[in-house]
Amino acid sequence: MPFLARVLTTMALWSLMTTTGAYAADGSPTITVGTQEVGLTAGYLLPHRLTKDHTTKQQGPAFMPSWMMTVTDPVGDRWYRGQVSLGAEMVYIQFREPFLTHGLGFTPKIKYTFVALDRIRPYAEFAGGPFWTDLAGKIPEESSRFNFVLTAGFGVSYFLTDQTALNVGYRFHHISNGGTQYPNLGLNASLPFGGFSFYF
Repeated sequence: MPFLARVLTTMALWSLMTTTGAYAADGSPTITVGTQEVGLTAGYLLPHRLTKDHTTKQQGPAFMPSWMMTVTDPVGDRWYRGQVSLGAEMVYIQFREPFLTHGLGFTPKIKYTFVALDRIRPYAEFAGGPFWTDLAGKIPEESSRFNFVLTAGFGVSYFLTDQTALNVGYRFHHISNGGTQYPNLGLNASLPFGGFSFYF
């Protein structure tokens, strides 16, 4: 995956170069209600064949630019203390196996960020929405170009400054047409990812 490694390295270097060169004052970054987050995430899709009828080994790079807004102040007073963000994400996947095809989707998204660890902030996220792919008719699991993509996962953000964070994590991806055409076995995959976020 040399191409993906170059992309992630470039994103990390860009994030470091755009920081102020020094940490903000001691303490946690302050994310208030109305704070917006713009991010770019990239990863590599790895297939899961969950039944004997799943035979396709689809895999390839994925790119996910996103926008979110924090909608709550921190809630709770223990390890689970955190904030809720809502937003949307574009999903582009270049399937390189079993042959070169593409997928493009748009997903509303919700994220819960744990804030108890100051600059290191774990989070859980869920997203789902329409997804178009030209895999249809070329593999036994999918019969239509119009599908839906559902993702659920977790990650960790490390705040370089109060406005910039690096992110790493894992997502589970499910793609299917929701039973609008058959066959509809769906495609399942893991997506380890890295990226960065900018807050304003």
